[in-house]
Amino acid sequence: MLRIGLTGGIGSGKSTVAALLAARGALVVDADRIAREVVEPGTAGLAAVVEAFGPDVLTPDGALDRPALAAVVFADPQARARLDGIVHPLVRARALEVVQSAPEDAVVVQDVPLLVETGQAGAYDLVLVVEADLDTRVARLVLRGLTEDDARARIAAQATDEQRRAVADVVLDNSGAPEALAAQVERFWEERVAPAVGERR
Repeated sequence: MLRIGLTGGIGSGKSTVAALLAARGALVVDADRIAREVVEPGTAGLAAVVEAFGPDVLTPDGALDRPALAAVVFADPQARARLDGIVHPLVRARALEVVQSAPEDAVVVQDVPLLVETGQAGAYDLVLVVEADLDTRVARLVLRGLTEDDARARIAAQATDEQRRAVADVVLDNSGAPEALAAQVERFWEERVAPAVGERR
């Protein structure tokens, strides 16, 4: 099994890279998706979040009110650390279950937005970092519905490009055209993944 840690700042294009790798046969384990699953209604994760932050972080139907929770934690580092302390262990445990159930010869790509911030770089055979320039990332986030100020605040709350590069085995630049990113992913697969798993193309 080849384990690849995929990371990059919000708006950098991790999901696009994950999709390109999945199209080549990789098993993608999406930490963001798992993070949503572990706080769904009825889970111990959601109960712990409500215990920590109160019932105001719930919607009327009992689901997690993500915008309300975000408003609390993005402005307060201690609150964010408290939330991370609840969610991150649950995400890691579930991700480990998925990885352990994968075939022995699988190429497993774990999409981990906060890989650097949570000190997980050493857990992977390769760390793949996706970058895009700041203005491009802000523009993408605004298209997703964030205000420019919110977008910049979320970017600032994460690791810097320099911190990510420090743990990267390979860095992909996603500031340009989709075709350019696809070509970089293809080169990464041919040069780093295929030799590692013994593929002969």
